[in-house]
Amino acid sequence: MTAADAVPVVFVHGTRFSAGQWSVQLAALEDEFPVAAVDLPGHGERADEPWSLSAATDVIAGAVDALGRGPALVVGHSLGGYAALEFARRCPQRLRGLVLAGASASTRGPWAAPYRWVAGLVPRLPADRLARWNDRLLRRLYPPRVVEATIRGGYAFHTLPAAWGEVLGRFDASAMRHVGAPVLILNGEKDTVFRADERDFARAHPRARVELIPRARHLANFDAPDAFTDAVRRFARELAP
Repeated sequence: MTAADAVPVVFVHGTRFSAGQWSVQLAALEDEFPVAAVDLPGHGERADEPWSLSAATDVIAGAVDALGRGPALVVGHSLGGYAALEFARRCPQRLRGLVLAGASASTRGPWAAPYRWVAGLVPRLPADRLARWNDRLLRRLYPPRVVEATIRGGYAFHTLPAAWGEVLGRFDASAMRHVGAPVLILNGEKDTVFRADERDFARAHPRARVELIPRARHLANFDAPDAFTDAVRRFARELAP
């Protein structure tokens, strides 16, 4: 593959995190692909911006356009995966391929009730206490090279109710019918909640496939960063002309 053939790749982070979630993937892929990671509204450097799915799709579109290489492969994790699905629906001409990571569970029906409860509870807890707990958890589970950029980016607990309040009740496998580009559903093997409907999501799209990362959980790009990066790299190469 020549540099001119390389597919641009835009990464979209998950709940409460920021673009820092993708530091390992950006460093590993930047020599082969034009890459970028966004902060969604209400997160990271956009912490003061109000959340909406519409605004999130505008942010993703802006990152695709800024790379200046035409339609991009968009990699979305969890909340970012659902935002990427909305981007695929609203901006199909800007999408070359889609990776849904930890975002192939229906957000409709009884499944959503516990998450509505958590989204309502989090803002009642002191943000500094939640941040310290998240810092300790990430540092206990993962090496510094994987999580330090995420920790520096801070946490968007204040945005969680609005973000999940809009996502819950909105997405199921039928959302895949609005995606015109090839799709890789990339899940951690042990992420039993957010891969619950992966087969339905895959069946709803003629060019979708499921790939599991062994022993990885919801934060698959932290649990197995090299395997996650390799899966994205292989898929991106498939999209080259």
